[in-house]
Amino acid sequence: MPPPAVSTAPVAPVVAPSSSSSAAAPRRPRPLRLRVTPYASVSSSPSPSTSAVSSPPPPPARHSRKQLVGRDGATAKPAKPRVFFLDVNPLCFRGSQRSLGAFARWLALFFAHVSLRDPVVAVLDGEGGNEYRRRLLPSYKAHRPRGPGTGADSRVIDVLRECNVPVVRVDGYEADDVVATLTEQVLQKGFRVVIGSPDKDFKQLISEDVQLVMPIPEIGRWSFYTLRHYVAQYKCDPTADLSLRCFIGDEADGVPGIQQLVPGFGRKTAVKLLKKHGSLENLLNTAAVRTVGKDYAQDALVKHADYLRKNYEVLSLKRDVNVQLDDRWLSTRDSCNDSSVLSDFILKFNEGQKTNIRGN
Repeated sequence: MPPPAVSTAPVAPVVAPSSSSSAAAPRRPRPLRLRVTPYASVSSSPSPSTSAVSSPPPPPARHSRKQLVGRDGATAKPAKPRVFFLDVNPLCFRGSQRSLGAFARWLALFFAHVSLRDPVVAVLDGEGGNEYRRRLLPSYKAHRPRGPGTGADSRVIDVLRECNVPVVRVDGYEADDVVATLTEQVLQKGFRVVIGSPDKDFKQLISEDVQLVMPIPEIGRWSFYTLRHYVAQYKCDPTADLSLRCFIGDEADGVPGIQQLVPGFGRKTAVKLLKKHGSLENLLNTAAVRTVGKDYAQDALVKHADYLRKNYEVLSLKRDVNVQLDDRWLSTRDSCNDSSVLSDFILKFNEGQKTNIRGN
């Protein structure tokens, strides 16, 4: 069977906007009237959406050679340039309800206070993207709507394109898998990656050169989440994140943890064992030949090894999606249309809301 192709409808171009569109005269901007603090600092909480997140340094500015000289007289290396991946679908909802207004607001804040003019690539779920994982685990995202009309609609795609953001969607794959694949390709070209998403699945990608920036509805801001924040929250390295989540599960995605089978097997036990053995597979292989912990933990690892391996396959992000990075996506984004495009979109959305209210 031939590999899935990058979707061409309705997301027609999966390429960077053409130079001709960038050269067009920008519309007269209208003020968005949004009052936001650029970078947020949120206190730690068990909820993934309100994890401890502190402000990163501002985006790197251009420095002269003199400014880059370190204390020992050696020339300091400038920060690597950033590329942003925007996980679009979660931004199109307020709670469990679809909301174009939420999308417009988060996008406006993202452009104005997060990505600025750095390259941005928007990624959408492909048609049938959940099916592979649902075959492995029927409960995976079983509570979420399926079929046409459940993803980002054409209005969202049009706004992104008019703001000079390339849009990528690969049928048969979720946006998470496409982002993971493209992240590997961007890192190979010497860039840093910042993933804009509330999805905690992306924490398995965190490293020195991969950060998250998460929308925090409680305070109405985007907040950065880095390697330092991950270690402070979980007391382990992100390389163990996927293995850890196989034990604790993912309630939001319908992936049950081992606590449902062995109530005494919690996060602390899992972290302790993974710190010693490194990964889930190493831990399970070792437990199969010798004792690795207390009786309840040892019995759980032997008896439920297949259960944990299935969780691993469901939760792991794929890095082999058939999609190739276009070098044009790495160019500075032309932001001249942002204000006018988003203002018009919000105006039309508000007018549509008033029409619906009058109609009811």
